[in-house]
Amino acid sequence: MTISQAIRKTVDAVRLTVADLHAELPRNGLVVWTAGNISARVPDSELLVIKPSGVSYDDLTADQMVVTDLHGSVVEGSNVPSSDTAAHAYVYRHMADVGGVVHTHSTYACAWSALGIPVPCVLTMMADEFGGAIPNGPYAPIGDDSIGRGIVETLRSSRSTAVLMQNHGPFTIGRSAMAAVKSAVMCEAVCRAVYLIRQMGEPIPMAQTEIDALYDRYQHAYGQR
Repeated sequence: MTISQAIRKTVDAVRLTVADLHAELPRNGLVVWTAGNISARVPDSELLVIKPSGVSYDDLTADQMVVTDLHGSVVEGSNVPSSDTAAHAYVYRHMADVGGVVHTHSTYACAWSALGIPVPCVLTMMADEFGGAIPNGPYAPIGDDSIGRGIVETLRSSRSTAVLMQNHGPFTIGRSAMAAVKSAVMCEAVCRAVYLIRQMGEPIPMAQTEIDALYDRYQHAYGQR
């Protein structure tokens, strides 16, 4: 596959966006060293853009981003793509409304992932952003599309845009890469908050009707329209 001139400007713009968004991961304390990755779907194509494997966040530029097809095969770029590329590609193939995928190793989300239990929805900001509990996905090996299958199977039956893959960490999705980054930031924030609540005592459950009302308000009325 080659990149046509018709989408060249779009591909270049997505490469720049993905490179710039990676700065948000260390800025928000979501990654250490070279762990973690962001990808974005290239509109009107069968392509995605993703971080190269093992490259320092300080050294990431648009030119270093890797373009692959939706099966993870490299189309453009001199670097080896992220080891999670096959997982990202699987999500894009099976969730047509997803425009961005993020993976981090943020501390509190990783801790919850090792417990193998959902993060209960006991805060209004959880209801707003995730529409309920943050679910746990199954354990899956790194390198093939097993993680992607776990993400899709788990999130298809949830309003959450975040899933905690067992013994691994959080993956988030969004209609854009920016939205997926926001979900990753919010996921870590609520994982930390609920952990602290549980150290202090048993959290007060929220009624499903309240969760539903908060989610609807935040998703459809909150902010500038």
